[in-house]
Amino acid sequence: MAKIETKIKEMGLYLPEPMPTLGGMELPFPWVRVHGRRVLISGHGPQNPDGTLAQPLGKVGAEVTLEQAQDSAKLVGLSILASLKRELGDLDRVTRWLKFLGMVNSAPGFNRQPTVINGFTNLIIDLYGKERGAHARSAVGMAQLPMDIPVEIEGEVEID
Repeated sequence: MAKIETKIKEMGLYLPEPMPTLGGMELPFPWVRVHGRRVLISGHGPQNPDGTLAQPLGKVGAEVTLEQAQDSAKLVGLSILASLKRELGDLDRVTRWLKFLGMVNSAPGFNRQPTVINGFTNLIIDLYGKERGAHARSAVGMAQLPMDIPVEIEGEVEID
């Protein structure tokens, strides 16, 4: 088994199944797009092992706590890893995590978006180490996210 997948299992984590169709919503785009050594990753949300959306849903700072949102950001990381695995076949092919945008479904007055997205960043650095895993990043608040998810993340990695 590949090194990164072994680490995921050792941490007691999982790569979720593909997301099932949600209420007839059409998603006519690839989750991962490879172009040479660049891999562009569409926005992902938090998923359960079976691919369904993970709870809780809602705005961070209202229905969702800071800690729950950090956990959601970690689950988004696992969702991204699962999509990369399906597209690349091997997560060890990722040589650098480059740039990511973390979007937080924020209640009015909530301003700790960077702390929320740390749930994602810490997972990636734990798995890949600082040399490969550290990435440029933005974390912003949004008035609403699809299906009321608390966190959505998109970005780019480099592969061998």
